[in-house]
Amino acid sequence: MKDNFSVQAAQYAQFRPGYPAALFDFLYGQCQAFDRAWDCATGNGQMAVILAQRFREVDATDISENQLKNATPGPNIRYRTGRAEAPDFPDHSLDLITVGQAAHWFDFARFYPEANRVLKSGGILALVGYNLLKVNEKIDYVITHFYQNTLSGCWDAERRLVEEAYQTIPFPYADIRLPEMATEYRWTLDDLLGYLSTWSAVQHYVRKNGHSPVDESLRKALETAWPAAEKQTVRFPIFARVGRVN
Repeated sequence: MKDNFSVQAAQYAQFRPGYPAALFDFLYGQCQAFDRAWDCATGNGQMAVILAQRFREVDATDISENQLKNATPGPNIRYRTGRAEAPDFPDHSLDLITVGQAAHWFDFARFYPEANRVLKSGGILALVGYNLLKVNEKIDYVITHFYQNTLSGCWDAERRLVEEAYQTIPFPYADIRLPEMATEYRWTLDDLLGYLSTWSAVQHYVRKNGHSPVDESLRKALETAWPAAEKQTVRFPIFARVGRVN
């Protein structure tokens, strides 16, 4: 699994979007018990802190120590470094595994057998993600150009799996269909630019070119439709592959 987020871990914790209450309500409706959950590739613990409100214990792992240093603590959350493909849980000990915006980095041939091993019979695996944000026609045009043209050649190949909403990944379970939903925020332009700075492709661009593409020219292009002092509704469409272990 690649670690593309340690360098910008603090920005990630500040600007990365979370997940709507509807997602957790949906997942809880599939669970048979609420003893122990694993938030795999937890990042800064965005999903873990929500799960901790319902589950007795939450284990949250990530390969990035810097990400975990920025994670939100909780009395029933245990954060530690660990790979998705090598969990150290006892057999059949988990009720739910969540993976937020990270499954596309996994070695699926190694991850799925381990998920089957550690989940209880009837346990739920949820691979969750969000796609390119939407604001309005003019802003979306600028962001799409930035995404496709400015950052051309800077995205990892795995990004394609996100663009395809995980529909092309191997998934050895019967799908439990997720209802349509989205995460919404009221953001300023600075919030948006802060979020764009967390993109892995932006970090690749910086290493390649020696400067950030999230610059004044991008700001000026966005300001034509987004005055700096105003807040706009930013919408992140949510997708998931959800399955039950027999």
